[in-house]
Amino acid sequence: MAIEIEQPSSVELSRVAVSETHGENSPYFAGWKAYDEDPYDESSNPSGVIQMGLAENQVSFDLLEDYLEQHSEASTWGKGAPGFRENALFQDYHGLLSFRQAMASFMEQIRGGRAKFDPNRVVLTAGATAANELLTFILADPGDALLVPTPYYPGFDRDLRWRTRVKILPIHCDSSNNFQITLQAMEAAFEEAEAMNTKVRGVLITNPSNPLGATIQRTVLEEILDFVTRKNIHLVSDEIYSGSAFSSSDFISIAEILESRQYKNSERVHIVYSLSKDLGLPGFRVGTIYSYNDKVVTTARRMSSFTLISSQTQHLLASMLADKEFTENYININRERLKERYEMIIQGLKRAGIECLKGNAGLFCWMNLSPLLEEQTRDGELALWNSMLCEVKLNISPGSSCHCSEPGWFRVCFANMSEKTLEIALKRIHGFMQHRERK
Repeated sequence: MAIEIEQPSSVELSRVAVSETHGENSPYFAGWKAYDEDPYDESSNPSGVIQMGLAENQVSFDLLEDYLEQHSEASTWGKGAPGFRENALFQDYHGLLSFRQAMASFMEQIRGGRAKFDPNRVVLTAGATAANELLTFILADPGDALLVPTPYYPGFDRDLRWRTRVKILPIHCDSSNNFQITLQAMEAAFEEAEAMNTKVRGVLITNPSNPLGATIQRTVLEEILDFVTRKNIHLVSDEIYSGSAFSSSDFISIAEILESRQYKNSERVHIVYSLSKDLGLPGFRVGTIYSYNDKVVTTARRMSSFTLISSQTQHLLASMLADKEFTENYININRERLKERYEMIIQGLKRAGIECLKGNAGLFCWMNLSPLLEEQTRDGELALWNSMLCEVKLNISPGSSCHCSEPGWFRVCFANMSEKTLEIALKRIHGFMQHRERK
């Protein structure tokens, strides 16, 4: 029997507990709630909400399942199994050496071997969320700011701000150049911070995990690195699914830029990476911080004791990632499947008369529905989003939830469902467009 307590309570809580900076009032999370309450199922709920707001990679689960079936020793620890008692007891927050070595090797492999990573600089965290928050704690004090290009992942409002009390100041990008970050936009954001007497501690870029589904060009990365060097601030490069780019040559890691510069000014650069997207394992909660700054590595390792990854998970993934035949096969097949799925949604939206930005990062596309807005404002955009959610039963992410300054752009995910479900989603979109044209 549930215990019923009279609400609201007069008992005070901390400022963090009552703060609105978690961001759950965003349409991004409201769409998730609508899906949770009425999820689409081909058999039991064919009229339910289709989740197109979640950037998950489910296209290659069969490859992971086949590996685990053929290598049961990686995930099963029975009586007398080697290493069981050692790993079941106290875990050093440095993590298993075998796993850090496997992660460093996989990070090199996913970047086509064009960058090198030292296992001793790998700090393990419970996902990219923990990695980004941990770095924010290390690099900035409450009231300081990080500059983040728009549009950006709505979860950053929670990850970077909620507990750290650090500000996010947008670097406003626009559709005239496919929302690519520019030097002028960075300078404007920095000047705005100075005008507010706010200290900027760093720039956080998402490459290629931004809502645009596109990788950042090498020349742009060079400009960003020069900018943070000149301003004497940090650069956090969130590279959480570089491997889903259609080709490893499409993606340029900041690590490659540093290597080409003989690691000059590298102490201000920190990379965040996770297996959530590349291997489609967000539930495993595996993230890493890779920093070229010794003090950051030491501090991050101390703080990672709050965000440990279980030894069993490390043991399993160390075995999987160390199997080069498997990882090479997985990367190639996964990229090809994502490319096919991308072409499927782009062509489907094109047939419905919808323009999309060109992308190459694999899990979503950025579509322009501004011609459908009754008014070219955030309210007009949210009204259209609500129609798509309630009438067509599709949860897509409105650009305003990603802090996009231009109304009418929407992020649409396509790798978190079967091809059959995607076909149904495209039919719903096509029907919605036809209905709007008849109005």
